[in-house]
Amino acid sequence: MDQTHYRSCNLCEAMCGLQIEIKNGTIQNFKGDSLDQFSRGHICPKGPELKSLYEDPDRIKFPIKRTNSGWEKVSWVEALSDIAKQIVDLQSKYGNDVVAIYNGNPNVHNYGSMLYGQRFASRIKTKNNFSATSVDQLPHQLLSYLMFGHQLLVPIPDIDRTAYFLILGGNPFASNGSLMTVPDVKKRLKAIQDRGGKYVVIDPRKTETAEHANEHIFIKPGTDVFFLLSLLNVIFDKKRNKPNSLIKEKDLDSIINLVKEFHPSVVSKITGIPIDTIEKIALEFVNASSAVCYGRVGVSTQEFGALCQWLINVINIVTGNLDKEGGAMFTLPAVDLVGEGSTMRSSPGSFNSYQSRVRKLPEFNDELPVSALAEEILTEGEGQIRALATSAGNPVLSTPNGSKLEKALSQLDLMISFDFYLNETTKHAHYILPPTSTLEHDHYDLIFNVFAVRNTSRYNQPLFQPEEGMLHDWEIFADLTKRIELLRSGKELPSELIRTKLTPASIIDHALKSGPYGIKNNAEIQMSLELLKNSPHGIDLGPLKKSFPERLYTEDKKIQLYPPLLQNDIPRLKTKFNEHLNVGHSKFPFLLIGRRHLRNNNSWMHNLPKLMTGKPRCTMMVHPDDASFLGISNHEEVIVESKVGKLRIPVEITDELMKGVVSIPHGFGHNRSGTNQKVATQYSGVSINDLTDDQSIDEFSGNAAFSGIQVKILKISS
Repeated sequence: MDQTHYRSCNLCEAMCGLQIEIKNGTIQNFKGDSLDQFSRGHICPKGPELKSLYEDPDRIKFPIKRTNSGWEKVSWVEALSDIAKQIVDLQSKYGNDVVAIYNGNPNVHNYGSMLYGQRFASRIKTKNNFSATSVDQLPHQLLSYLMFGHQLLVPIPDIDRTAYFLILGGNPFASNGSLMTVPDVKKRLKAIQDRGGKYVVIDPRKTETAEHANEHIFIKPGTDVFFLLSLLNVIFDKKRNKPNSLIKEKDLDSIINLVKEFHPSVVSKITGIPIDTIEKIALEFVNASSAVCYGRVGVSTQEFGALCQWLINVINIVTGNLDKEGGAMFTLPAVDLVGEGSTMRSSPGSFNSYQSRVRKLPEFNDELPVSALAEEILTEGEGQIRALATSAGNPVLSTPNGSKLEKALSQLDLMISFDFYLNETTKHAHYILPPTSTLEHDHYDLIFNVFAVRNTSRYNQPLFQPEEGMLHDWEIFADLTKRIELLRSGKELPSELIRTKLTPASIIDHALKSGPYGIKNNAEIQMSLELLKNSPHGIDLGPLKKSFPERLYTEDKKIQLYPPLLQNDIPRLKTKFNEHLNVGHSKFPFLLIGRRHLRNNNSWMHNLPKLMTGKPRCTMMVHPDDASFLGISNHEEVIVESKVGKLRIPVEITDELMKGVVSIPHGFGHNRSGTNQKVATQYSGVSINDLTDDQSIDEFSGNAAFSGIQVKILKISS
């Protein structure tokens, strides 16, 4: 029987609409959904590989237990009952914080895991919650919380209407956005140019995005904070800032006074950006009819990542480009996670209400920085982590100092992994609990509609029924949570699976109906799950709209332009500024940055065959002048060494990089034994996180600072 199935891809943030042709129960063809008004028929190489993921022979489908003789298949009831007993026993003996939870990036691409994983975490009642947030976008959410009153009030570039787009440390050609859900980004950026505008990229590497920009400017890694301060210096010096009734004059005056010492003539020496270029960018930005400044992973993962995101917001605010068409705007999604009246309103956030046990790092939104995870397992004493649950994550490859974390995982009394791959992290688990894959369950994008450049809504129905005996992630979480509750109340555990009638779909249906486009608030649209089921191409809800002060959630309905907590970090900034001006010789003379490829969003995608085609990607990019100085040639293997580790990697000589900077992609390192990802092993590469330092953080936010790691390069003697 022939069938055409429509859905959105959830392998990255872009939410591209897919059209899937089915014949006799087998996928025959993938293409972009031309009727999806958001993605407009765009598709990248990742979408079609949902088929490879579904058919992957390495995918685990039923629970397995690690034994002395190897991995053994066990029943769901046996696995879930034993896990529940061990968790309750450990917490009864050592306290709730003995159990830790780590959530990987794919969780936010799966609403069942999000909804029921959060419920599981709340019942575990541990302070030791960790996630990929603190190796990525934590500074964005923290500054949204401090400045606008809610962690998910993240300013989104209004790319379709802007006249000037300034991009720092972001590569949307490869990421399809990132905290800016934007399918078909190439055409959208080209459209800026076609309508007479321009976009400028500031990056230590001439990325795929920078290659097509009106202008690309190299910057020394880790110095973006000073560049942003110098832009404000020019704006205020030329008196080009605009009045804003939502900010306090004393805050503005304090910032004007702060930036005076960061004149372009001084900052140029630190960043490598010429004085006249800094001044030109500042004036082009304020003179544009609309403009937006946007910074992503390369900016967030610096030692002043939080200050960078604060300054980006300040630039957009004082130039009159926040909450303005063509500037930085805010979404109003069909399932509103921000609005006070929403049935699914998420926590506005919290910061530093408690700290990690060993290093006293601050929590954010009830999570501790993942850079503290290894030491919290390895350091003995009261509160030591003895059990860990990982969900859809591979922190051995994706978090700083992966080798140290690997050592820590091997010492746990209990480790469970909600995952369908035996990878570099899950191989240390005592149990692996595999959920269904994307094409076997429904999905609604809770998070990426919050970050979309246009308000939109779409529901994905399952394409295939899972094999008998398989469970969805939310069913696994729901059952395990209930077993823990039963044991705590002294009740017997059932000998069959515990089912729940409350499904993710029913939760979303209620949220849609009571949301801003539901019948109570929008009689014309009357949003509901049924409406989305009957709208296979999704529903366009229109462009982003002005929403302040109504959508501000600060107590006084004002923007906190200069948050008091953030002011405590200014002395550290000034100390570092002086250090940069008096920099001496280092035995680690090169600065290491990561990079991303369109085909590799997460490490597990390295097991999808077509995404690994093409020339080898796990290389270290080196500038020709640096290669000549080191006496190394193209494709030659070298040793790269940091303060915490060393590895061997082939060289790729290219003028894409600023001199003194080298680049290694993230997510590789599949050369470790004990895994079962056959394709990934063929393209094993090395892990950049065997070089990054878990002690290197943004001291204010706790976010990892692994952009600009100091390394040295050694030629291997023949």
